[in-house]
This record gives sequence, C-alpha cells and structure tokens, in this order.
Amino acid sequence: MGAGVDAPMATKHAARQARIKALHEALAERVVVLDGSWGVLIQGYGLGEADFRGERFRDWSYDLKGNTDLLNLTRPDLVSDIHRQYLEAGAEITSTNTFTATRIAQADYGMSELAEELNREGARLAREVADSFTARDGRPRWVAGALGPTNRTASISPEVEDPAARNVTFEELRVAYYEAARGLAEGGADILLVETVFDTLNAKAALFAIDEYFEAIGETLPVIVSGTITDRSGRTLSGQTAEAFWTSIKHIHPLAVGLNCALGPKELRPYVAELARVADVPVSAYPNAGLPNAFGGYDESPESMAAELGAWARDGLLNIVGSCCGSRPEHTKAIAEAVRGLRPRTVPEHEPVLQLAGLEAVEIGD
Repeated sequence: MGAGVDAPMATKHAARQARIKALHEALAERVVVLDGSWGVLIQGYGLGEADFRGERFRDWSYDLKGNTDLLNLTRPDLVSDIHRQYLEAGAEITSTNTFTATRIAQADYGMSELAEELNREGARLAREVADSFTARDGRPRWVAGALGPTNRTASISPEVEDPAARNVTFEELRVAYYEAARGLAEGGADILLVETVFDTLNAKAALFAIDEYFEAIGETLPVIVSGTITDRSGRTLSGQTAEAFWTSIKHIHPLAVGLNCALGPKELRPYVAELARVADVPVSAYPNAGLPNAFGGYDESPESMAAELGAWARDGLLNIVGSCCGSRPEHTKAIAEAVRGLRPRTVPEHEPVLQLAGLEAVEIGD
C-alpha cells in the first residue's frame, strides 16, 4: 500500500486514539452525556415510502418504509440533522443510526447484503457531524456505534409449543455482528455500543465477534454493554437479574456497563443502583421518557426526567447518562444541565473472587 494511502489512515488512527484517551479522562472527571431517542425524531419528519427508497432503491421489491437505518443511504441529510440536534443540546456521545443494521434484522427488507454499508455510512455521518462540533470549540465528541439486539433470540423459543426451537444460531449472530462492527469501526466510531440486550446469549455473540474483529485488525475500541430490564420483575427477557447480567459479560472488561429502554427513570433506578454496587467499571443509564401511555406515547417531561437523573448522579450511581424511547433533544439539554458540575460515580475496586451466573449471580467464597 502506497504512502498516499497509509498517511491518511495513520492520521485517522492517531485521531481516534486521542479521542479514546480523552474519553477515559472525561469519565474520571464528570458524568458524560449520551444522546437520546432517534425513533421519535424520525417519526416527526413524516417520511413516506419514497423517502426510504430514494433513487437507488426505487424499484426494490420489498416495502421499505420503516427501515430507519436505510436513511443513512437515502436521507443522509436527515440523519446528520438529528446528530446535530443532539450535539447542540449538549450530548457528548452521539450514537449511530444503526440499531437494526445487521444482516439478520435487514433480512426483513431483503437487504442483508447491505448491512455492513449501512453501518459504515451511519458511522461516517456521525463522525462528520461530531468532528464539526469539535472544530468549533475544541471539545471532543465521541461516536458510539450502535449494535442492537436483532429481531431474533438465541436462547428463547419463538414457538410456545416447542421450547427447544430457535430462530437464529450463535454462529449466525457472530457473522452478523462481525460485519456490523467492522463497518462501524471503519466508518469512524470511537466506541462500540452493544445495547438493549434482552438476551445475554445474543450479546455474547456480539462480544465474541467484536473481540474477533479486534484481533484481526490489531486494535481495540472501547465497548459499552447496555442491558434491558423488561419489566418490574427486575430481569431481562432471558431471565437474568442485573447482577447476573453483569457477571455474564464482565470478562470482556467493557468501558462501561449499563441499562437502557423498557422502563422510565423511576422504575429503572433500583436496577441501575444494583449495577452501580457490583460493577467495577463505569455505569451508564439511558431510560425511556417514562412508561408508554394508552396511545403508545411517552409523557415524561424533560424537566422531570432531568430531576430524576440528576438525583441519580448526586447519589453516585452514574458515569454516563442519556435517554431512550420517547425522548427528544429537549430531554438531553435538561439532563446535561442537571449533571453539569457533578462528580461521576466512583468506580469501586473489588477483590478477585469466583463469580458465576445463570439467572442469578453466585459468588463462591473461600
């Protein structure tokens, strides 16, 4: 490879390593702010089938309306605008528009072979906007490459009458996550965000693929893993408590572990507190804007959500905070103001001990 190609690559590598160093420094100094929901903003644009298709996919044989990650290719202007809105509101980490950009999820639209491109373009758009903000004031903004859970589950049967049935294999998930992670990293992501984990086996496939990719390129990026407590039972859909979830994935030494989605801030707090107690890494949280109302909307105001999350930060529970379904840039702005100047959670140091987890966590003493 010639010097004309090597030099730009080396420059990008050095810039990313500098941002990652700055991220570690920021986490030691303050509560870092993540962005909010994408879905509610995209819905607000009132897009039709033609917007999703664009010229490139005008004759595609599947209906494409609703494939929001495809907008990275067909409406990049809109995607960039959402990144700008959240960064203007005070987000320091902006997540890519790639929640369903795996070959498994894209199969619903006949677009499995586009998955890596969707991730690469999603990261490129986020990087471009993030860098434009840094150029203004010199403050780093980070891009988190979003890796959603897919629409399949490796450990739960989709058929009530056949508990042993599965609609996806670990290997299929591994392949899907590997190419998604590669696209995100090549597009400019600083962080890989394995989020909305409802089945830990899916997450393990993602983490295995990420580790495999890092080994292939001889470089690592920070990884955040964020689980989802599905209801007030305090468990993921696959049955794990927050502590068991952490015990199951802590061997990868993530940058942070956290919880997002499904619950509002009041409902999610005890489970974030549980993670804050047991995790010896930074803790992240981005709850929904309350619980869905009778019409499927979310009613938690920016002010009430920020007050609740500000209290979490003052109580020493948070290192990274944002918001999920139903939230808008107004929520991000209020949250950023609520945590400004507050010290981050002190990451505890735990003595090495044998810990195992199934649905519950177990510690094996002397």
